Amino acid sequence: MVRRAVFLDRDGVLNAPVIRGGKPYPPDSLAALRILPGVDEALSRLRAAGYLNIVVTNQPDVAKGKQRVEVVEAMHDRLLRELPLDEVKVCYHSDDQGCECRKPKAGMLLQAAKDHDIDLPRSFLVGDRWRDVAAGQAAGCSCFFVDYGYDEKRPEGPYVPVKSLPEAVALILSRHSPR
Repeated sequence: MVRRAVFLDRDGVLNAPVIRGGKPYPPDSLAALRILPGVDEALSRLRAAGYLNIVVTNQPDVAKGKQRVEVVEAMHDRLLRELPLDEVKVCYHSDDQGCECRKPKAGMLLQAAKDHDIDLPRSFLVGDRWRDVAAGQAAGCSCFFVDYGYDEKRPEGPYVPVKSLPEAVALILSRHSPR
């Protein structure tokens, strides 16, 4: 059975990013991880409609020596325990390592599609940075951009601008028949 999924960036979509100088950064500890309002309910609605909820996140601070992999994994364990998520895919590489999994490349989405028999053109990506949207587009998904007005490069179209994951989920469920 071919399935549908919603791919979710982590920082800025599921949990609050740390903003410094107009740019978003991941929380630096498990204690600093704050799940955004409405995320649990939005993910529950997606799951009830038959979607897989799969996190695809770049965490280059591990490669740069600014974060320990154990801390990132503890955050992911907490998200998997507290939210209706099906999987967390993570890229620990930095840009200069040239991997295929780091967004804006579509490697994490393509691997998830292979692992879970996902129909990418009938799936979605929700992200808050240009790299997220570019990865979703490269995989053939429809994309939603949570626009926080960060002081950085903006995504190229097509995408639907939204203010939050709950808004994106409401649009997905209102415009697309489940299953």
